[in-house]
Amino acid sequence: MAAKTDFVVLGAGIAGLRAAIELAAHGHVLVVSKEAVAESNTAYAQGGIAVAMGGEADVALHLEDTLGAGDGLVDAEAAAVLVAEGPVRVAELIGWGAEFDREGGELARTREGAHSLARILHANGDATGAEISRALHELARGNEHIRFAEWTMVAELETAGSRVVGVRLLAADGRMTRVAARAVVVAGGGAGQVYSDTTNPAVATGDGIALAAAVGAELADMEFYQFHPTAFAKEGAPRFLMSEALRGEGALLRNHQGERFMERYHRLRELAPRDVVARAITREGIGTEGEALPVYLDMRGVSGVDLAARFPGISRFLAEYGLNLGRDLIPVRPAAHYLMGGIRTDLDGRTNVPGLYAAGEAACTGVHGANRLASNSLLEGLVFGARAAKAVVADLDKLSETDVEALDVQAEAPDAEAVEVVIAGLRGAMWRHAGLLRDAEGLRAAQAAVAEALETLEALGAGGRVSRRLVEARAMVVVAGAIVASATARRESRGAHFRLDYPQREDAAFCAHSIVAGGRVVFEKERNPGRKRAVGSISG
Repeated sequence: MAAKTDFVVLGAGIAGLRAAIELAAHGHVLVVSKEAVAESNTAYAQGGIAVAMGGEADVALHLEDTLGAGDGLVDAEAAAVLVAEGPVRVAELIGWGAEFDREGGELARTREGAHSLARILHANGDATGAEISRALHELARGNEHIRFAEWTMVAELETAGSRVVGVRLLAADGRMTRVAARAVVVAGGGAGQVYSDTTNPAVATGDGIALAAAVGAELADMEFYQFHPTAFAKEGAPRFLMSEALRGEGALLRNHQGERFMERYHRLRELAPRDVVARAITREGIGTEGEALPVYLDMRGVSGVDLAARFPGISRFLAEYGLNLGRDLIPVRPAAHYLMGGIRTDLDGRTNVPGLYAAGEAACTGVHGANRLASNSLLEGLVFGARAAKAVVADLDKLSETDVEALDVQAEAPDAEAVEVVIAGLRGAMWRHAGLLRDAEGLRAAQAAVAEALETLEALGAGGRVSRRLVEARAMVVVAGAIVASATARRESRGAHFRLDYPQREDAAFCAHSIVAGGRVVFEKERNPGRKRAVGSISG
């Protein structure tokens, strides 16, 4: 008989830790983290957490801004849950020791793109995610009912019939084991590594999404990948995130001629929704002969802000390259940043697979629609991580203990270099053909790259060979395939999805959510499976 726990949480970011803390009052929790717990998308989040702490009017305005940014596809009920429960969850987080920046004793707030007012809380200037991770991690570490499996990944979900009943774990040394559980919560974050240019850490390979899909979970809105407009763009340097809070504090965008250009693209200029800013930078960065041109972030005219104190992490990073926010033009370009889609859930993190729940970036709550409002992601993880855990507790009478067969073997690894070649080829193809600007020809090329990568990986894994990178590569192929299929089926442009061959928004046919299930893409007006009232579907 395999090892047992009550609950397994995949991922140790804000959604996973919040879910684990909630579940610990009802049983034993195993949190599985591919690397150290501190290594997650949450820990790298700079700008802050959006929350309406000013009462009902503030909450209503936050809802309005969220609906507006999502370009017609935000699930209004999910967004209402987010903004209404957000203040309670953030106050709870502060009570647990998270220290946000203050001015005169009051919580300091800043403004970011598409927000109608300043409502973004930040910590240590530009290290908000790291502070939230610290507070949640310390609380979880101190709970005797929570244990961590670090440097370990979930290689497979174990099922009995149609229900998830445990996980197969792969340790850093190649040891494979099984753990039985009454429920599994997928909170493994996003999949930015699908693209060659990304702000995401190396762990963001979409493993949880692919694992869920493998046991029949539906995916939703996978074509909507948000590209952050301003990643550092110096040759040989990492695509370090230049937080949207820089523009909130007054930074301007300038093209290679030194011209400010955003007024040509949107009335909000530098504070326009992210998809608009990203496409504008992309267009300004292409010359008449197709050559790449530099685009810059300019804070030289910002006064009344101690930039080094407000943005200490960014300032330290830039100093490594001889640059200073208040003195220099900072070269930027878009990079893959956040997946609005993911595992289809109801408002409580339930998937269509019994025993399987999801929260955070790995899930599609419907709260972001076609384009996430800045700094809503940390709030989503906090709110829906708690809700998913509460749903597990509510379902406990249907989640009886189930034994799974014991496993303890040393896996043989595939050719590591060959796996890396496949990953690099896939990431490059996705960036070229399924990135910011898409069309049918490019998507066909991306689809061919996905098929080729899948075939090669199957050969590399023959005979039961497995490694962390092979599991990650397979996950990236699954996620890439879902992105390409959904982008191909959506023959319009909306939010973060832009088709050069279908540049207009088409509400009559496509004001609906794409659902990937059973190898097909269909469109449904209702995103949540528990409240489905489809008005017809369109085959991909």
